[in-house]
Amino acid sequence: MSFSSNQKGRSSQRLSWSNLLQKLTELKGLNQRPSAGSVADLSLSESDSSFFCYPLEETLAAEVVGTITQSLNNASPILCCSKLILPDRLMYNISRELLHLAVNEPCGLRGAMIDLCVERGDQGLLCTVDQIAVDASLVPTFHVTLVLRPESGGLWPRVKKLFKGGKPPSAMSLRRHKTLRLSRSFRAIKRKLYSSGELLIEECR
Repeated sequence: MSFSSNQKGRSSQRLSWSNLLQKLTELKGLNQRPSAGSVADLSLSESDSSFFCYPLEETLAAEVVGTITQSLNNASPILCCSKLILPDRLMYNISRELLHLAVNEPCGLRGAMIDLCVERGDQGLLCTVDQIAVDASLVPTFHVTLVLRPESGGLWPRVKKLFKGGKPPSAMSLRRHKTLRLSRSFRAIKRKLYSSGELLIEECR
């Protein structure tokens, strides 16, 4: 499995799904040894599939969240701050939400294309931090926009007050002196790419 990210300099992360599936097939074969003259059925039953595939999705979600964390840690110049602080459980909640959104998708989380954005100010303007293709070898089946928000009373309200006072501060000045802390709440917007269904918008807290 490889992640494709638009941020420069990022090395691709790989997860060998073929090796994992081969091991699962071998385990299935050991548990169902054929009797004389019969052929073992190595296909996974529905219960077996749910038992094995969900942990694989969990592992994949953890890797996706790791990529998101790295993107955010590299986003200080884009967000005009000296340091970006991620609150406790934000990444865990994002992982849960991605798994939830991928449940009924034909390729699961592997089919996701994720836009990572941070909301700026009261006007709802979005700063795009990164775009992540969970599996670059697949045609995406659904698109997710994650909209993260600054914590109330954080950097952007103070910046807005500075704007009202006259000339806006330079981006370099903000990077030197400001710390941006993200809120635990975020918005997830899902759009299926293989049908004309309506957008699904969820507020996560």
